[in-house]
Amino acid sequence: MALYGERGFDNTTVAEIATRAGLTERTFFRHFADKREVLFWGASALQELLVSSVEGAAPSVAPLEAIGDALTAASALLQERSEYSRQRQRIIAASAELRERELIKLASLAAALAEALRDRGVPNSQARLTAEAGVAVFKVAFQRWVEEGDQQGLAQLIREWLKELRSMTAGG
Repeated sequence: MALYGERGFDNTTVAEIATRAGLTERTFFRHFADKREVLFWGASALQELLVSSVEGAAPSVAPLEAIGDALTAASALLQERSEYSRQRQRIIAASAELRERELIKLASLAAALAEALRDRGVPNSQARLTAEAGVAVFKVAFQRWVEEGDQQGLAQLIREWLKELRSMTAGG
């Protein structure tokens, strides 16, 4: 992260990352497929947490509520690492390649959430739409949280944007 901040993502090599971390390049590649994955290594853990939260929601919980509760619960992980999250987002924002990779990761997250909703008996189209809406809420809340600093917690922003989404879809 420090190298990306100092030199920029495009100007940082795997050799430099490995050297800074006290590793060989070979060891680096045992843990990461490429230098982009350094920034996305926690995505699978976040996805697992979100999916398990949706899967564990009570049957009576509406699909969007299950997604919202999962996002709110997962926000604690990001909140604990707020400075890292902000630094990471600045690096991603500065690189078209990383922005593209982030969109791919978010699409994968939406697909996993849709699958979790389908497993709960939600029809396919509704599951896909709900998962995509949930990821959109997360993106908007996360971006605002990154820009504003700790003025509001991420969980609070997620709840606010979910409320806004409900209001907009109800014709408000």
